[in-house]
Amino acid sequence: MKKYRFLIAAFALVFLGLLVYFVGHPLIGFMSDPEKFRIWVEGKGIWGVLIFMGMNIVQVILAVIPGGPFEIGAGYAFGIVRGTLICDTAMTLGSILTFLFARRFGIRFVELFVSKEKIDSVKILKNSKKRDGIVFLFFLLPGTPKDLISYLAGLTDMKLSTWVLINFVGRLPAILLSAMSGSAFSSKRYGAAAGLVIAIAVLYLIGSLVYRWHNAKHHEESA
Repeated sequence: MKKYRFLIAAFALVFLGLLVYFVGHPLIGFMSDPEKFRIWVEGKGIWGVLIFMGMNIVQVILAVIPGGPFEIGAGYAFGIVRGTLICDTAMTLGSILTFLFARRFGIRFVELFVSKEKIDSVKILKNSKKRDGIVFLFFLLPGTPKDLISYLAGLTDMKLSTWVLINFVGRLPAILLSAMSGSAFSSKRYGAAAGLVIAIAVLYLIGSLVYRWHNAKHHEESA
């Protein structure tokens, strides 16, 4: 049974790698030129939306592709509300998949995507009493390792319904800000776009500091 699990995992890795190469690479290239990206999306219709959502899901699963450009690109191509909902839905689906994969296949599967050092570095998930609230806080703030937490949360006793709520609601503010900046760029409101990017950068710094502080605190408590 374990052999088949790892064969499935290996197949999934190969499939995701091919998807990133043949679909994701051109898509990311388009996003470096927002106007070309918007034209590409409009030309593909509903398939453009689905491909974009698929790459968002892959980004969460692989945890090596930055999500920020997708969020900004969504605001540029789809507008604030539609772009936010598309990104939030796709990233939530990606997090649900990683959560379920981790719960089904266990720590050895997680180690295929995440190094043991990174797994050991996350202390916050070991305190079940405060865990859900702290994880929700981390999902509200940019600059925290959401994709890493997506894998490790599946190894805990957290309810799937709680995980879905944390993701969809928690990711919303940061995605909204990014989509707003993309929309501002689209309408050539460069002052507003710059202000939003600065706000995101500040929140990113705050999120990084809060995550490190909480993680260090839980490390001391467990020592």
